[in-house]
Amino acid sequence: MPNLSRRASALGTENAFVVLAEVNRLIREGKDIVSFCIGQPDFPTPTHIQDAAVAAVRGGKHGYTPSAGIDELRAAAARSMGALRGIEIDPDEVVVGAGAKPFIGYAIASVTDYGVGDEVIFPVPGFPIYESQIVANGAVPVGLPLREARSFAFDPGELAARIGPKTRMLILNTPHNPTGGLLTRRDLDAIADVLRAHPQVWVYADEIYSKLVYDGDFVSIATLPGMRERTIISDGASKTYAMTGWRIGFTANAALAPVFTRWITNTESCASQISQWAALAALTGPQADADRMKASFHSRRDLIVRLLNGVPGFRCASPGGAFYAWPNVTEACARIGAKDSEELRRRLLHEAGVAVLADIHFGPRVEGDGQHIRFSYAASEAAIEEGVRRIDTYVRKAQR
Repeated sequence: MPNLSRRASALGTENAFVVLAEVNRLIREGKDIVSFCIGQPDFPTPTHIQDAAVAAVRGGKHGYTPSAGIDELRAAAARSMGALRGIEIDPDEVVVGAGAKPFIGYAIASVTDYGVGDEVIFPVPGFPIYESQIVANGAVPVGLPLREARSFAFDPGELAARIGPKTRMLILNTPHNPTGGLLTRRDLDAIADVLRAHPQVWVYADEIYSKLVYDGDFVSIATLPGMRERTIISDGASKTYAMTGWRIGFTANAALAPVFTRWITNTESCASQISQWAALAALTGPQADADRMKASFHSRRDLIVRLLNGVPGFRCASPGGAFYAWPNVTEACARIGAKDSEELRRRLLHEAGVAVLADIHFGPRVEGDGQHIRFSYAASEAAIEEGVRRIDTYVRKAQR
């Protein structure tokens, strides 16, 4: 059999889906599992969005669209993203893709050259596809630690120390997966101050959770002086409108929009036309369902943080946004004799019937910050209560 390329052999993955496959296998075998491992809303897509998709099907909207997306959706996305951030975005800056995730790879491929040592700085812990796509595109990954003591922001001094002549991009994610951390205006001002000394560095602003902020206000680095032109704003419909499977994301950047359009022409041709009309209804139609989902996530956030802080050896900060909790479980591991968070994760799955992700699924552990696990609280309050009850019972029984 012919060999695979080194690129294919080294390609990373998103471990949430790996663990989910394991969970589904256990469920098929008859195991009772409460799962917190997948980051997607557990609500149905709002009815008026579904109706728009049905109307698109019945209306014969079955074919290709322009690679950058239908004009109506580009204009609506420009208005929506601009209004939230307090900036003007021209529809010509916006490109629609099959989800927000492909733009990570498109952006890296567009600003780095393969195998010449170009560097991309990315957050650790962080969405695993960042590092995977950096490596796949032949660039050099440079991890930037997010520290618990800084509410999972990073030290601007550590950012400055990592920027060199080969640095081509900084990836920012706020609100943040997996910690739920939120970069404040003060954090972003400090980052922008560092970047102004390095005009060659692009910023990929992954803001897919921008409408799921519970404490304070959402702020985009694109709004700060000197940052607009060099920032690639990335957002989408998946998290806000419970549309993960519809696969609609969008980016905004004037210089890179034509390049991203060519990437889409070279890959998926265009996003699904049916999904694009559905996303248009999401952005321009009633927002009451999205508001209710956000209020529910906020309530669940408060519930899971309170319950996790009652588990022996757990210490959970309150996340400012998204739908993830990131408790420190260093003491819990010691109490039950687990060598690390990954052993704790496996034991919780197989012995307590609770599925979570370990910190190592999001990059190397941050030195000095201990052990963490991730919960997605995109789950019912009943599931949260039952899942944390099982963990609490297990830890108390398993204590040495």
